[in-house]
Amino acid sequence: MASVKTKYINREISWLSFNQRVLQEASDTSVPLLERLKFLGIFSSNLDEFYRVRVATYKRMVNAGIGKAMGESPKKVLNQIQKTVIKLRDDYDEVFNNVLNELKEENIFMINNDQLNDEQKKFVQSYFVQKVRPRLVPIMLNSLPKFPYLETQLIYLAIHLSDSLKPDNVAYALIELPTDTLPRFVELPKIKNANYIIMLDDVIRFGLPDIFATLDYNQFSAYTIKLTRDAEFDINDDITKSFYEKISESIKDREKGQVVRFVYDRTMPQDLLDYILTKNKLQDLENLIPGGRYHNARDFISFPTLGLKHLVYRNVPPLTHPGLNSKTSMFDDIKKSDILLHYPYQAYHYVIDLLRDAAIDPKVKSIKITLYRVAKNSNIINALVNAIRNGKKVTAVIELQARFDEEANIHWTNELAEEGARILDGVPGLKVHAKLLQINRVEDDESTLYTYVSTGNFNESTARIYSDHGLFTANKEISREVKKVFDFLENNYKTYNYKHLLVSPFQMRKKLIKMIKNEMKLAKEGKEAYIHLKLNNLVDTEMIDKLYLASKAGVKIRMIIRGICSLIPGIPGLSENIEVFSILDKYLEHSRIFVFGNNGDAKYYMSSADWMVRNLDNRIEVATPVYDPRIKEEIKQFLDIQFNDNSKARIINEKQDNAYRISESRKKIRAQIEHYTTLKKYQEESRKT
Repeated sequence: MASVKTKYINREISWLSFNQRVLQEASDTSVPLLERLKFLGIFSSNLDEFYRVRVATYKRMVNAGIGKAMGESPKKVLNQIQKTVIKLRDDYDEVFNNVLNELKEENIFMINNDQLNDEQKKFVQSYFVQKVRPRLVPIMLNSLPKFPYLETQLIYLAIHLSDSLKPDNVAYALIELPTDTLPRFVELPKIKNANYIIMLDDVIRFGLPDIFATLDYNQFSAYTIKLTRDAEFDINDDITKSFYEKISESIKDREKGQVVRFVYDRTMPQDLLDYILTKNKLQDLENLIPGGRYHNARDFISFPTLGLKHLVYRNVPPLTHPGLNSKTSMFDDIKKSDILLHYPYQAYHYVIDLLRDAAIDPKVKSIKITLYRVAKNSNIINALVNAIRNGKKVTAVIELQARFDEEANIHWTNELAEEGARILDGVPGLKVHAKLLQINRVEDDESTLYTYVSTGNFNESTARIYSDHGLFTANKEISREVKKVFDFLENNYKTYNYKHLLVSPFQMRKKLIKMIKNEMKLAKEGKEAYIHLKLNNLVDTEMIDKLYLASKAGVKIRMIIRGICSLIPGIPGLSENIEVFSILDKYLEHSRIFVFGNNGDAKYYMSSADWMVRNLDNRIEVATPVYDPRIKEEIKQFLDIQFNDNSKARIINEKQDNAYRISESRKKIRAQIEHYTTLKKYQEESRKT
């Protein structure tokens, strides 16, 4: 919990509070049961990345002798993290056990190797011999001078071998779980209407006597261990190497990063645990986490659905957009009026369709796009390749430093370059995080620019589960300034002025502060003054201080912050005019929207940028204004629904207790369902007219 004296909640503690909200979804009995298992997987995956990135950063600070960061001792923050994580792990175990018990009520039984009946043993024995054993590489630890290298995030079974007749005859072995080639969950034959699942870990435990049959032991036990390494990497400054080479080498170096966490089965014999810690020099590691029998719970994200539709979210089809007619050219539709798409409620295929149309349209001369994270089998990339083969000039800005997507982005860079695309490295020292697409089409002997600006990535896979917005526009003012952004990316030595777009790192911060000050002026004049923000993260202390000042001036501030919120709302004399909610539900809230009251002529912006130092100062980010009154109304309605949520909205406060928002409304409002219903109504009404 933050102290009022500090004015800020530590970002790491706030992030852990966000992950607690994920755990709340796993514990919520109104959420379909198998979806709750997925939320347990998401919680675990989030925590893994948190250790690889954020905890690793603090450990670097400690090692570098940095006394304070953001006003706090890194060592103190690490201690807070450790204490909080242990509590969260205990909560996780409780939720997991509850979910397992509820699965039993649904005739789904997760059983281990000691719970198999005779028929199941035959099945597991056959599966082990045919599928599993060929993939295993057991390593006898006692015979090795050095402990084998443990890779980050992989699951290992530490094996304890002993002889019941000779208690001193003990040996240790190590087996890596082959989850890269085999499923973590194995479905056993049904018994009547009951479904049985065994984990790969337990299939291996079942097969231990076979694996070690030639050795003089008759007792075998296996305990899961997992090690997490620092995921940050340093890019060397060797001028003889290309940027691609440097990134490629850094990806390999990442796998050898400093150990930041070691998780182990708390039932492991002390002699085996001491052996592993000593051999890996981990005895003094702060983050030694005693865990349960199974690790890498992120695999629960892919738990089999078993054909039980009532245990998963109902699959709702994405809606069509009333303003996009499948029988006419998308260019004609966009030229007629701006079009806002709401993902995943409306279909993402329109973005791919526009690129495909552009690829074969003889009037289209060029396509420019920024790519940060794309789908594994990307239709966006396929459409760009098709455009190149049809003679269009394609320029792609591919961000090679998109964390954990570096390798994939190097692959796409090579593929597009081989086809003849112009690839831009971006800007030295700045990540390109803006989501921009621009198509140049010659109409009546004049160039016409068609622009798409989004809050989310060009990724059709995440567009099914991320709540984002995308704007198609032929607005000349916006399009001209998006062209300036691409011109800057092509020629970094040229800088431009932007009257309409907010562009980081050049003037977004400055213009946001100017608009906050304008609301303060209006409030002091007794006029209506408000700011509505929807962000993933609010961390930047300068922006927080400006919001505090606005609150003190009487500006009404309402925010939806999905993740980290370092601002403390509701403090008398500081932030009593600020309300903050966080919505966690079926879809990941991802869009960023800024609204400033502006004395009745509200200013609306859509953006790729959170209010963090990295977004405002160290990245190329864009916030685009919304000028079309109809689309302003669409966004207003969307935000109103979000602010009225009384089902999935949690209150962000100093306590960090994630209490659900309770409103006076008798109607239960669940924003994501309400928004889909509203858009569906528009779709049906448009079909009637």
